[in-house]
Amino acid sequence: MKALYFNEFGTPDVLQYGSVPDPRITDTELLVEMKFIGLNFADIYRRQGTYHIKKNTPYIDGYEGVGTIIAAGINVTKFHVSETILFVDVPLANAQLVAVPENHGIKIPASIDFKLAASIGLQGLTADFLAHDLGQNKPGDNVFIHGISGGVGQLLSQMLTADGINVFGVTSTEEKQHLAIKQGAKKVFLRNSKWLKQYAGSFNTVYDGIGSTLNQSIQLLKHRGKVVFFGMAGGNPPAFNLIELLNQSKSILTGDLWDYLTSYSERKSRSQRLFGYFESQTITISAPTIFALSDGQEAHELLESGRSTGKILLRP
Repeated sequence: MKALYFNEFGTPDVLQYGSVPDPRITDTELLVEMKFIGLNFADIYRRQGTYHIKKNTPYIDGYEGVGTIIAAGINVTKFHVSETILFVDVPLANAQLVAVPENHGIKIPASIDFKLAASIGLQGLTADFLAHDLGQNKPGDNVFIHGISGGVGQLLSQMLTADGINVFGVTSTEEKQHLAIKQGAKKVFLRNSKWLKQYAGSFNTVYDGIGSTLNQSIQLLKHRGKVVFFGMAGGNPPAFNLIELLNQSKSILTGDLWDYLTSYSERKSRSQRLFGYFESQTITISAPTIFALSDGQEAHELLESGRSTGKILLRP
């Protein structure tokens, strides 16, 4: 099969496209022929060597995608050959064929097309976990999202809005600002505008997947507010003063989706809740940017540049 792979960590230049051995499935695995593969910031970190990656020769990045089952192990009972499924946590996904453990497969409702499923899988389940497990906001709360027009940001903003929560945020361009407002945000600031001082102490919750903005997030909180910290797309977080947090009853919550997405039933119930927002048309997303898998270098460069809006997909 063909795959996007690399032999050493580094810039997008280390990525190569070529032939590698086909995967072999076990009795409880599915052999999936990929239609779309999701590109995520975690894939950038893996390529750079700063995030866990499955040992393989050569390294093959990617953990998320949509594909059609072309073979199944003899003990598989939940899926059948020719069914198209989503997965969000299976390694070696940047390839034509992927071995998917049965319990990691997610059924796609007939109302959700495959490109949409690939565009909302990992980011959508992340947004769902941030909103419903960590944030737990009440209708009428005021919340702030860094990177509101990014992959997770778009979904999280609309999910919270649909749940009756007032959403504010910040983004980098007027185009992204207009998109976030169109998707229901109350107010969206540009990153270079002087809005921080005016809105300090205004929010029940700040969702921060940027990392380098952590001190800003703390400033934006009301007393007894909480930062939901979930990523470092903009770099490592700075040091912060725990005593100041204590004195203002502010807190920082973190979490790993994989501590919640622990079984087939968890994947099923959480994905059904996510798909429900789209079936009721309370969430929409911008069209994904699609690259051929062979053009993976360009896709990585675009994601790292910060110029992309929404999801980047790779297509074998």
